[in-house]
Amino acid sequence: MNVFDLQIFLQQFFDHVGLVGDGDVAITGPARIEQASKGNVTFVANEKYSKYISTTKASLLIVSRQMPVDQYSDRLTFLKVKDPYTAFVFILKKFAAPRRLASPGIAPTAVVGSNVSMGSNVSIGDYAVIGDGCTIGDNAIIAPHCVLMDGVSLGDGCMLFPHVVCYDAVRIGNRVTLHSGVVIGADGFGFAPQSDGSYIKIPQMGIVEIGDDVEVGANTTIDRATMGSTVVEHGAKIDNLVQIGHNCRIGNDTVIASQTGVSGSVSIGSQCMIGGQVGMAGHLSLADHTQVAAKAGITKSFTRPGQVLRGYPAQTMKEQLRQEVLIRNLDRMKTRLEELEAEFESIRNGENPSLSL
Repeated sequence: MNVFDLQIFLQQFFDHVGLVGDGDVAITGPARIEQASKGNVTFVANEKYSKYISTTKASLLIVSRQMPVDQYSDRLTFLKVKDPYTAFVFILKKFAAPRRLASPGIAPTAVVGSNVSMGSNVSIGDYAVIGDGCTIGDNAIIAPHCVLMDGVSLGDGCMLFPHVVCYDAVRIGNRVTLHSGVVIGADGFGFAPQSDGSYIKIPQMGIVEIGDDVEVGANTTIDRATMGSTVVEHGAKIDNLVQIGHNCRIGNDTVIASQTGVSGSVSIGSQCMIGGQVGMAGHLSLADHTQVAAKAGITKSFTRPGQVLRGYPAQTMKEQLRQEVLIRNLDRMKTRLEELEAEFESIRNGENPSLSL
């Protein structure tokens, strides 16, 4: 594949793709700009990586339309696009080899229950277990050792990596990806405290519903509702090691980074961005387009869309940064206060007659 072929490919997704340099250069695959060699394509989307343009050994760079590159065109070829980062994502997809999670058809060691509705071109790997009454859509791929308990509904084009477990009656939309170790529909953490200090388990009678085009990272858990549904809406992306409690609702196209814990009955709006290791108390709401910085602790609802939250307890970015400045100056303020106290005491004791109250 040469540069001109890639230009034609990217023009499917971008209105204008400008070429600077030789369009006949052969391209063999993508690479990071620092490690690229001859034949590689790479990109510059962040200004701090522009320093590598003069030293990279890549043959093709994808850059923004505004970036001046003519001084390098005798050595490198450039494709100029509106969004270099997204363009490189398409390039990665172009070169990425398909993963083989399971051979076509049903493996001889797989166990398939009764009254299972199976779409066309389904692949089920070795030692997978499909419970009674499940529905599996067209082109679904279920890797070895996955378990779908009774009554699970799996949409078209889903991809389940090894050791995914879906508890009974879970509903999963189309083109959903569940990575290894994901557990969908385990019991929510519901226990009624008793006067003697013991607990009685509350039956978790609800389900989990996952919309289309959702991706859930490895070892993430999404608990079933006590009653009704725990819902992850379409397009949401959830990282590894995330806990979603019972009766939560995650809005469409919201992203949640690793090690975040979402307590029960939390509602997160659409197109929110939740950083890593965020903790959320139960029964609160975040409005659409909310951004939460890493390690923040959400203890109350934030209902105005588009806010940026930070700290523990989480506050708006402006307020939290103001408090951080005050905290950093506490030592200086303490020293000054002690000086003023000493000065005041000396006046009271008549030790400094030049000063008076």
